Amino acid sequence: MTSTLPSSVSGQLAPVSRRIRDRLEAAGVPYLANDNIAEHLQEGELNQLEIEVAGKVRELLRSLVIDIDNDHNTEETAERVARMYLHEVFKGRYHQQPKIASFPNVKKLDEIYTVGPITVRSACSHHLVPILGNCWIGIKPGDRVIGLSKFSRVADWVFSRPHIQEEAVMILADEIERLCEPQGLAILVKAQHYCMKWRGVKEPQTSMVNSVVRGDFRHDPSLKAEFFELVKQQESLLLH
Repeated sequence: MTSTLPSSVSGQLAPVSRRIRDRLEAAGVPYLANDNIAEHLQEGELNQLEIEVAGKVRELLRSLVIDIDNDHNTEETAERVARMYLHEVFKGRYHQQPKIASFPNVKKLDEIYTVGPITVRSACSHHLVPILGNCWIGIKPGDRVIGLSKFSRVADWVFSRPHIQEEAVMILADEIERLCEPQGLAILVKAQHYCMKWRGVKEPQTSMVNSVVRGDFRHDPSLKAEFFELVKQQESLLLH
């Protein structure tokens, strides 16, 4: 339901988070945990949001009965957590995508290649605890290509949000398709979820593996098989 609360009450400016939410809702823009809202932030609002989040974290610590006024270990924890969320672990929500230049596929290359393993770090949307793993990206080039390092930058930007792994892989695939319009795209992610390792069932060895295949990888079983074989070869290099 769209909020009808004004962005200012009795002449006082509403909290910056309220102003941002009002703006997003008025524009019909979703702001789910794994959405990027960077283009809807105005100049200076991210700094204001950092101050607001720090205040909320401070109250959380007090509600956990932690004496942040006298405990030297936690007296600046709220500020650290706010910076961490907005500029590091959830930066994919609040910062623009890194600039990625694409180039013409002058030689008309159409052989597949894979990039990986790319380390990915995220957080479970349900408990906000880490998801850590590796990602492999397979490409059958189209008319344009991007540099190999750019795949790592895009993956980091996409995964640096609260996620469930299944959706993160789909969002990454959408971004790569938009950037270089490949004839075929395959992505494989293998990750460990601390919502299972650290709490709940506490299974330390459990991991999740999922993939997405599009274009020629979906329609040509031999290309799909070649991608997974290349991933196995790249994984084997890690063992030596």
